[in-house]
Amino acid sequence: MSKNVLLTGGAGFIGRWVTKKLLDEGHRVWILDDLSNGRETNLEEFRQHSDLKKFVRGTLLDEQILGDLFEEHKFDICYHLGASINVQDSIDDPRTTFNNDTVGTFYILEQCKKYGTKVVFMSTCMVYDRCSDESGIDENHPTKPASPYAGAKIGAENMVLSYYHAYGLPTVVIRPFNTYGPFQKTGGEGGVVAIFLKNELEGKTLNIYGEGTQTRDLLYVEDCARFVVQAGFSDEVNGEIVNAGLGRDISVNDLALLITGDAARIKHVEHIHPQSEIQKLLCNSGKAKRLLGWEPQVSLEEGISRTRDWIAQGGLA
Repeated sequence: MSKNVLLTGGAGFIGRWVTKKLLDEGHRVWILDDLSNGRETNLEEFRQHSDLKKFVRGTLLDEQILGDLFEEHKFDICYHLGASINVQDSIDDPRTTFNNDTVGTFYILEQCKKYGTKVVFMSTCMVYDRCSDESGIDENHPTKPASPYAGAKIGAENMVLSYYHAYGLPTVVIRPFNTYGPFQKTGGEGGVVAIFLKNELEGKTLNIYGEGTQTRDLLYVEDCARFVVQAGFSDEVNGEIVNAGLGRDISVNDLALLITGDAARIKHVEHIHPQSEIQKLLCNSGKAKRLLGWEPQVSLEEGISRTRDWIAQGGLA
């Protein structure tokens, strides 16, 4: 059955793929994005799609925009992906991250409560403390807000879950691990795979922050988008926190070597925020499999190959 869906952050990297998945499944989609991180060009191929109802350029902090959107369309589901996501920016300017990620989420919750709209809140694996063994990080793993970004997300998570417990509003907190793939920016922070691939294709050095022994669990973006969308259509996950990852971690050193094949092209540089680094990230997605029937389908090697092809064909920088 077709639903009215609000997608915040829909012009972003993951948001673009969630948009595609929702449209492919026949839902009517409205997008709210301030374009501080996303790009309208990410949505270019959906411009003429009859179910992409409207793109609104605006901030989560504008309660008038939110109020008007909800009043007019009475959304069934809100996928809340809009956020400030850069760790270093949150360290330099915590106020902006807190306002966007925590206060903005509160404004979304208030509208969703008013109309009984389900909330799928996109959090992050960066809220976790380091993984200590090979069983991976499950949802009961200790959290450690090592950056204001992680702190703001934990604050927002708690508000999201409080609306489930206090008001019976259907909400779910999702924590995807490090997501990569086509349409991710190839500069700046967050896209280690995209940055490495771009540099490799251009014959440049691959720079690694710190010693490179830190590990990442890398989730291909289409697997992530499938997880995000499924969480909105399952009552089983209401009131829950749910992880998604590949279930395999790789050190940044090994990732660089996998991409370039030439150790001479890898260089270690001083870490810009060592205090907020998580040494080992390995996801246990058992809960997602149990409650959603979700499992990743794209291997790391296949995902890197697809991303390499996209960048090589002129994927946006």
